[in-house]
Amino acid sequence: MIWYPYEQLKTMKAPYEIVDANGVYLYTKDQKMIDSVSSWWSVIHGYKNPVINQAIISQVEKFSHVMLGGLTHEPARKLSEKLASWLPGDLDYCFFSDSGSVAVEVALKMALQYYMNHGDTFKAMEVGDDEDYHFVLKAYGASPYVVHIPTEITALEQAFETYHDRLNCVLVEPLLQGAGGMRMYDVSFLKKARELCDRYGVLLIFDEVATGFGRTGNRFVALTGGYIGHAATVANRKVFEGFYDDVPEHALMHGPTFMGNALACSAALASIELFETQNYMEKIRKIEEITRREMAGFTDPRIREVRIMGGCVCVEVYDPAVLKGYQEYAYKRGVFSRPFLNYLYAMVPYVIKEEELIQVLQCMKDWFAM
Repeated sequence: MIWYPYEQLKTMKAPYEIVDANGVYLYTKDQKMIDSVSSWWSVIHGYKNPVINQAIISQVEKFSHVMLGGLTHEPARKLSEKLASWLPGDLDYCFFSDSGSVAVEVALKMALQYYMNHGDTFKAMEVGDDEDYHFVLKAYGASPYVVHIPTEITALEQAFETYHDRLNCVLVEPLLQGAGGMRMYDVSFLKKARELCDRYGVLLIFDEVATGFGRTGNRFVALTGGYIGHAATVANRKVFEGFYDDVPEHALMHGPTFMGNALACSAALASIELFETQNYMEKIRKIEEITRREMAGFTDPRIREVRIMGGCVCVEVYDPAVLKGYQEYAYKRGVFSRPFLNYLYAMVPYVIKEEELIQVLQCMKDWFAM
């Protein structure tokens, strides 16, 4: 049987079986529903996008995958060049992996070994999502190697004052903390983090698995448009040169099997082309505009806060029991949703039409009117 994620298999209800998907819609044998969460925020172009489909078909007729160990290929080279052209400054060195979580692991490994290559020795910090996802680890006691910092400048400054001589890196989801509860914050925090990291010689890591490619309303979730698992860890020249040496042991000893997968790179190149040529930033701006209009004045005693940023809207409630039953309610209304903890949210595909987006938002509001 399938071992499903984030589920107690003994008590979980049967998942919806998808038999087809097209545009923003998922199809079961008896229902058509808008995917309001873009399959964990990744399907930004919708399903069966003809441009990405063709890119994958063209590549599969040549080859689907070769390892990047001792071999290379054009899709991987072109994608690394494209990402370097998109990213600011000298973020030009692209290490591919096969998922977002692995990309973050690679970044942490880079941060640790970067300092070790320079002769510094200390234990790596342990990082993760919201503590509610890692309660099992609490059995081992609180980690002395991780500092959780609220997204407040005073807290950030205090952390650097206290720990600056022991910090390996600062890891942050820029502007929007996804699994941590769709928490949104101001860019001033990131600017201060950059300033403090530069001052104290600490590496700054942006985890943009969920927030990249326009989701927060800024250009730079979905490297491959949700088609194939793939990710990239991109480093600047300073970090890269910390590994570029005559000493073999200074190389980054990491290599996911499917890193640089040719199909994934081809899909990613097509995804970026769509983003560039079809004015996706305007699509995202319109999604935020419609969302703010439709959610204006919406409130309920059970709601703690409604948050909106770019292509994301989150309704946080005080008691998670309030959201029990919403998924089935939404299913009957033609919307697929997957609330978690205290959070009812939508992160729709960017190709959604206005009436479809309104349907998603109205479904959320109607739940509280019952």
